[in-house]
Amino acid sequence: MARQRVEVEARAVLAELGVAPVDDPLKQLLALAGQVLAWQKATAELVNRLDDVRYESAGGSEQIRTEVVLYERAMDRAAAVLTAIARLNIEERLAVIGEKQVDTVIRALEAALASVGIRGDEAAHAKNVAARHLRALGTAGRGDV
Repeated sequence: MARQRVEVEARAVLAELGVAPVDDPLKQLLALAGQVLAWQKATAELVNRLDDVRYESAGGSEQIRTEVVLYERAMDRAAAVLTAIARLNIEERLAVIGEKQVDTVIRALEAALASVGIRGDEAAHAKNVAARHLRALGTAGRGDV
């Protein structure tokens, strides 16, 4: 009964947030990795500020500080996400997707040029210009320019 109530409440919250489906899970996983690594770095900063990683509770037992526990979890999560990315070979998959998109654009450009009677050297020149622009756009997104 309590589980059903929580599920109903969770669905209501998601509906209010307007959560959209994930269109590109590979890019979303890379974005998640960035967030996970940022969290890991933030928790590392918290741990670095500590004078001691342990403390004594009111009952006299030794306890580990919450910051340390959070940091350990953050490292575990980072390892899990980065391992998933490596296992899925995401960068190569995204490159293949990008190449297919470029091929589609070039075929559309060829069809458009042919439809207006542009052929031969002029068509080849237009395709080369378009290809240079597409490559520039692709590398600018990766910071390679």
